Amino acid sequence: MTQKSEPRTGAGPRTPEANPRGDMKARQKITGLPQLYSAADVAQALGCSEWWVKEQARRGRIPFTKPGGSYRFTAEHFTEIMHIFESRPTESHDALAPTKQAPRRRATTTAASVTSLKARTPRRAQGRQPQSSAA
Repeated sequence: MTQKSEPRTGAGPRTPEANPRGDMKARQKITGLPQLYSAADVAQALGCSEWWVKEQARRGRIPFTKPGGSYRFTAEHFTEIMHIFESRPTESHDALAPTKQAPRRRATTTAASVTSLKARTPRRAQGRQPQSSAA
């Protein structure tokens, strides 16, 4: 007698699926959590390099989260990044004319903090003695 095998249902072993990175892990869809994007994804959307996105995050210029040691961005982060680097035209008609900038202020120094410098004698001239021509 042969037994017919019936298809298994329920909690059987999962078949692994390859995700975009090539890992053989079972992909799970978790709802209710924000989607996190990599620096490469954000760079592609912004039209810049991945290095630039990481550098801006490292310097604290753009919002990010760093789970597991890598920079990740949510959709809200991306929207805020767009607002940070957005520039709008001015309403003034004087916008075409160059604007005068206030002159830079120089650091004030007191007489007590000024040290005068004196040049050293070059090494090649330190050991030389005038040679007499008594030949």
